[in-house]
Amino acid sequence: MRGYPVLTIAGSDSSGGAGIQADLKTMTMLGCYGMSAITALTAQNTTGVREIHPVPAAFLQAQIAAVCEDIPPLAVKIGMVYDVPQIHAIAEMVQHYRLTKLVLDPVMIATSGASLLRSGAQKALKENLFSLAALITPNIPEAEVLTGTAITSPEQMEQAALQLSAQFRTAILLKGGHAAAQCDDVLAKDGSCIWLHGERVPTTDTHGTGCTLSSAIASHLALGFSLEESVRRAKAYLTQALQAGLHLGHGNGPIAHNAPSFFQKDAI
Repeated sequence: MRGYPVLTIAGSDSSGGAGIQADLKTMTMLGCYGMSAITALTAQNTTGVREIHPVPAAFLQAQIAAVCEDIPPLAVKIGMVYDVPQIHAIAEMVQHYRLTKLVLDPVMIATSGASLLRSGAQKALKENLFSLAALITPNIPEAEVLTGTAITSPEQMEQAALQLSAQFRTAILLKGGHAAAQCDDVLAKDGSCIWLHGERVPTTDTHGTGCTLSSAIASHLALGFSLEESVRRAKAYLTQALQAGLHLGHGNGPIAHNAPSFFQKDAI
């Protein structure tokens, strides 16, 4: 039996719906062996983030080194990183251990509106980590920040995805969940775009959707699927998790990570 190890580098969500907890649940459901390096402890629930306690950069490096020297990951997902020293530490480890199949979710703002990225870290994120990723997965508000332009139409989504892909020399999955009319994503790579149509699920239980999607993509890459197929399968998993309707908490509830029977037996 193969383990298909996947590493998530992200923050901990005490309510279990996002971050490390969402990543590990997703990886397990998809037949992978999840491992983690925690960037920050957060005190949060479905109504918002109350406190953030970042992990020192040196200890973050120690976590990554301990994993990579014993169980080298086949793919890596990077989520919440809090400050500049952490970003430099992760970039150093990624290059030192030659980590590939890296999916980067540029987590900047929580669903509740709380800032998850310390001032000045956005520039370091773009300069040090973006070019190391195989795929970056911004949503529309994040892409607007990264491009400095408003995105209100499919044509503008394509233009923004292509701009970011060319700028950072990597694939971009621009997620359309924040769009008013549709819920389609666009995948930009090597100067061309592929539209991935999605179903908008009528629910407020959306806590952890971005974390889940990026970790599901990394899991499928570890299983051996192509980038495009990994994205398609990850979207299908996320849709099923949203449709299940877990209904926990008093705010934006978590999605049902363990509801879909989505183990990819054909990948093994």
